[in-house]
Amino acid sequence: MDFKGSDTIPGPRAEDQLPHTAQAAAKIVIVGGFGVGKTTMVGSVSEITPLTTEETMTQAGIGVDDNFGSASKTATTVAMDFGRISITDELVLYLFGTPGQQRFWFLWNGLFEGALGAVVLVDTRRLEVSFDVMGRLEERGVPFVVAINSFPDAPRYPIEELRTALDISPDIPIMECDARRRASSRDVLMTLMRFLHSLAMTGSRT
Repeated sequence: MDFKGSDTIPGPRAEDQLPHTAQAAAKIVIVGGFGVGKTTMVGSVSEITPLTTEETMTQAGIGVDDNFGSASKTATTVAMDFGRISITDELVLYLFGTPGQQRFWFLWNGLFEGALGAVVLVDTRRLEVSFDVMGRLEERGVPFVVAINSFPDAPRYPIEELRTALDISPDIPIMECDARRRASSRDVLMTLMRFLHSLAMTGSRT
């Protein structure tokens, strides 16, 4: 049978090919509650067209899904988001955004497997959601940094007040960001990489 022509499996698109200088890759997870901006962050910073698994929210989710502060949101991630960014010519990060709805949190364990570190996205309107998120990372021994996503209608607090409210140890970086902006999202990832480097140098883990 002739598999040439239309039956030939196409190769990867040019934009999806790894830089020829890449020598190392790391898996990073972006976690947080529903509607905190995980899909947005992956999409804003990824150098390839991101893979998303968003599905339209339906009436079946009423009373089950918590969409407080996100009433206008019409879709939700049901498996993961995936993107890629080259931090240097040699280092590539693979980004995995986790689903935010608690009924999909059983998928997190698989996404955490092999992760070098994590970004915890926080919405100041729903700080309480972050405790479960950070607790799961601590249980798995995944180091993380905290990024406060700056929503226009969200209350603003001094960083140290947020550190106290979230009960974050002094060594864990916490910073404000705008997940819609590539430069801001990249700064968060760079902060995470510097944090991971410092942990490696001291031989400790969060």
